[in-house]
Parts: sequence; structure tokens; C-alpha cells
Amino acid sequence: MSNTIICFGRKLEHFSSNSRSKLSCFNQSYRGLISTCFRFLVFRVNPFWVQLAYFIVVSLVGFGALKMSNPKSGSVSPNNIDVFFTSVSATTVSSMSTVEMEVFSNTQLIIITILMLVGGEVFTSMLGLLLGRFRFEKRPSFDGDIVNSISNRGLQSDCSLTSKNISQEVELGRITCSALANEKPITDLESNKNLTSDSKSLKYKATGYLGYLVLGYLLVVHAVGSSLVSMYVSLVPSARKILKTKGIDIRTFSFFTVVSTLANCGFVPTNENMIVFKKNSGLLLLLIPQILIGNTLYPACLRALIWVLDKMTKKVEFSYILKNWKEMGYSHLLSGLHSSFLAATVFGLTLVQFILFCSMEWNSETMDGFSSYQKVVGSLFQVVNSRYAGESVVDLSTISSAILVLFVVMIAYGNVGFSTGYSCKRRLKGQQWCTDSCAGFAGRWSNTGKFILIVVMFFGRFKNFSFKYGKAWKLS
Repeated sequence: MSNTIICFGRKLEHFSSNSRSKLSCFNQSYRGLISTCFRFLVFRVNPFWVQLAYFIVVSLVGFGALKMSNPKSGSVSPNNIDVFFTSVSATTVSSMSTVEMEVFSNTQLIIITILMLVGGEVFTSMLGLLLGRFRFEKRPSFDGDIVNSISNRGLQSDCSLTSKNISQEVELGRITCSALANEKPITDLESNKNLTSDSKSLKYKATGYLGYLVLGYLLVVHAVGSSLVSMYVSLVPSARKILKTKGIDIRTFSFFTVVSTLANCGFVPTNENMIVFKKNSGLLLLLIPQILIGNTLYPACLRALIWVLDKMTKKVEFSYILKNWKEMGYSHLLSGLHSSFLAATVFGLTLVQFILFCSMEWNSETMDGFSSYQKVVGSLFQVVNSRYAGESVVDLSTISSAILVLFVVMIAYGNVGFSTGYSCKRRLKGQQWCTDSCAGFAGRWSNTGKFILIVVMFFGRFKNFSFKYGKAWKLS
């Protein structure tokens, strides 16, 4: 009986060992397959298809998450095409809406916030930067090369040589200075190889520094921005009353608005966008810098930040990034001169728009109820948004045709998301069934029309593949 038990135990042990071995092989094969697929995506596939797949997958995941979440109590759940449209609009940071924003519950607003975050230009460029780091391999240090060279030439000792104990071995007499002196001199070819290896190692480290710097940029701006907006809304009774009336949580509103503004999406949790805050000039002034530093001023801000860190830390990686900005392969990293010209262009175009807007709209119906100070701040907020986020403090349908043409020139298909809305009063023929809507005019389009707009939003998000994006200044 005992022999039978022993035999059974051995068979069980053998079976368990084989199972563990097969499981280990399966895990290794699975990891190898994932690694192969990942490297194929990074090195072989055109970046356009990688980004297209990324945005489609994120949009589909967002659509599923929004569908599984319940809308705000008392609101009718949007149909599938409208939910998918909203998901694509948030992911591509277009801010086009087919339903009113106050339909969405707090959970759905958080989901839309995440979509805007992972679809923003700064975030996606950071992913591309970190993925591009896998193109490099860590190179052995110079000391390690010396150790290998000495070991290969027969200079062995009682203990293994490392870069840390070479000097100690010389002091103990185990490696003589004459032995080191008798080493073959490094040829020019070997010297060039060492320099190339050191350069690749430095570039690998610098790419990592840059990736973490962009991540820190995102975290700090979001944290500081949402804190300031939340503080303002909490301290200003008029702004706090608006959110309380609409049943919108202050923290959700603050983070949602800051993420949307920095990503230049333009979504706001209220039906009227920023029109309900048109007299809260302090809130508008808090958002204007975030609109700029999340778009065309981002390269200038990034370079300035790297310059400051280089002066403060004296890290060679930051110096390498500043001197070899083109070799870093990051499209938002520009030279100092290019960044200066870009910043000058941003402020110049904004100033031109501001002057034209004020000259034509100062005494118009659009500015009714504004004080002089509120007109200045509101006009600045409006013209800054015409090229970037698409948030609005005025009814665009009341703006003069000349200014609308100016806005169109500044937009093209730049994912701004401006809309004149839908008003029954402006119909040529009144209809009893007509109802006013705070959603975009696209909300009245057919399903086919909405699908066409979805394609346009994707195409607009990939404009850097169709145009020489950001190459307005040709510097030799």
C-alpha cells in the first residue's frame, strides 16, 4: 500500500513539474509574442496607422463606457450615434456636440474628461516620445568597456574586475600600470565607435528625461489649473450659484474644464458653454493661458522649461536636448529662434483678431450687458478660442459676418468646434414642432451627416500628416 502511495506521489510530482514547465513555456511564448507585436508596431508600421488605430480604439472604449453609464436623472438617454459622436469628438478634441452637455451624469462627465485627456496633443505626443525610446538600446558604459578589454587581454586577478575596483586592483599590485600602459592604443575607428556608443547612450537617457518632463508638465498644469478654477468658483458667489443650479459638482467642473481647455477641446459641462460665465472675468483670465500653453505656445514653454532646468541642475541630458533638438525626434521641440518666432506669431495674430473684433463688436448686440472691462476680457477670450479650444462667451449667431469669416480663416478644419447653435427664431419658416437647442447645429443633422462629421473630425486630428504642420517658419 505504501509503495502504491509513493508511486502515485511520484507521478503526481512528475505531472506537476511538467505542468509548471509547460506553463512557463507558454508564458515565455506569450511575452515573446507581445514583444514581437509591440516592436512591429513601433518599428515597422507607419505612424499614421498606429495613431488611427489608437484613436478608433479609444473612441470605441469611450462609447462603451458612456453607454453603460446612466445619464443624469430626468434626462433622456442619447441614441447610439450621438453617444459615439460625443466619444469621437472628445477623443479628437473637436468639441462638436449633438446633444446638450447637461444630459450627462457626473460619471459620464468623468469619462469624457478621460477621453479628452488621452486624446490631447500633448499627451499623445508624450506617448509617441516614450514609444520612440524603444528604438534605442542601452549602451555599456566606458568603464565597462575598459573592464571587458582588460579581461579579454588576459589581465585576470583573483577577483572579478568591475568598473568600481579597477583603481583598487592597481593599488594592490594585481594590475600593474605597465600592463595598462602596454595596452594597444585605441585606433581612430575604435574611438569613433566609442563616441557613437556614448552619444546613443546619452540620447537614450535624454529621451527618457524629455518624456518624464512632458508628463510632469501635464500633471503640474492640470493640478494647478484645476485648483485655481475650483478655488475661484468656490469663492465667487455668482459662479458657485450657476453650478449649484445646474447640479454640477465643483470639482468635476474644474477638472473637466481645465483638461478640456489644455487639450484645446472646448467642451464645458454647461449647455451654454462659457456664455453663463461671461461676466466672470477672473475665470476667463485663468483659462486663457491654459488655452495657449496647451497648443502653439507649448513648444516655446517646453524649451523655456528645459533651459531653466539645464541652468538649475547642470544635467548633461538637458544640455543635450537643447543642442540636439532636431535629433530628438520630437515635433514639438524646436530651436530657440523658431520658438521665439512661433510665440511672436501667436501673439501677433491674437492681437490682430482682438483689434478687429473689438472694433466691430464693441457696441453690437453681442456685447449687450458687458462692462468695458468685461468687454475687453470677453473679446480676448473669444479671439484666443477662435484658433484653439472653441469655447465661447458670446452667441456666435449674433456676430457680424466679417468676424465669422475671420474666425473661419483662423479655424479651417482645425478641430476648434465652434457652432452657431440651433434657434427656432432664425428659421425662415416657423414650425410648431421646432424646439431650441443648446447643442451644436450638428445635432439636427441626419445620421449620415453625423457620420461624415466623424470622419472629418478624425481627418482634422491627423492634419499633421497631411500638411507640414508647424512649418510656417522656414529657417535654414
